[in-house]
Amino acid sequence: MFELYKNEQLNTMSTTKLGNPAVVGLAGFGLTTLLLQFHNLGFIGLGPVVSMGFIFGGLAQMIAGFLEQKMGNNFGFAAFVSYGAFWIGLGIIWMLNNSGVYVSSHTDVGFYLVAWTLLTFIFWVGSLFIHTAMAFTFTTLLVGFILLDLAHFGFPELTTLAAYDLIVCALAAWYMMGATIINDVAGKALLKVGKPWVNLKNNENVSSKAKLSTQS
Repeated sequence: MFELYKNEQLNTMSTTKLGNPAVVGLAGFGLTTLLLQFHNLGFIGLGPVVSMGFIFGGLAQMIAGFLEQKMGNNFGFAAFVSYGAFWIGLGIIWMLNNSGVYVSSHTDVGFYLVAWTLLTFIFWVGSLFIHTAMAFTFTTLLVGFILLDLAHFGFPELTTLAAYDLIVCALAAWYMMGATIINDVAGKALLKVGKPWVNLKNNENVSSKAKLSTQS
């Protein structure tokens, strides 16, 4: 009897449509990135960035990442949890600086960004195999990190260029979020995300077909 009930529950769960956690992760990533660039351009103070960095860019994005793990998505799991940790970590640095405890210098923050640039490079490589929207988002993110690295090590004028680049990155993340939500409710792919920039599967298929044709 228990096994029958358990099987019925599993069948119900397998047929229940689940929400895509990426929409929350992309929303939090995009919003906090956008707010930080508004700050870097001198439009707003640091307060809104810190608050959203902890709640939306940090906590919400990490929750989305853990839910991606349940969906079997290694890329989403790693990316959302990592950048959620990035925002929480950056918020802690700002809070500690403000309170005068474990103060981080401009150079310290620079090395923090360099470490995240290296990690972002790995995600960038992975994004090339997903689709154009993802690859474009991570390309602009990687470029933005590199520009911020240079800005912290002798080229402060690049902060403005990095801000504009990362605004594009934030909007690209929101485009993917919008595509996921709008295409789902519309029941049709109204917003395209494009093809992978690198598609080794097709190359492998072509190679295998060529191999078979030579053997026949």
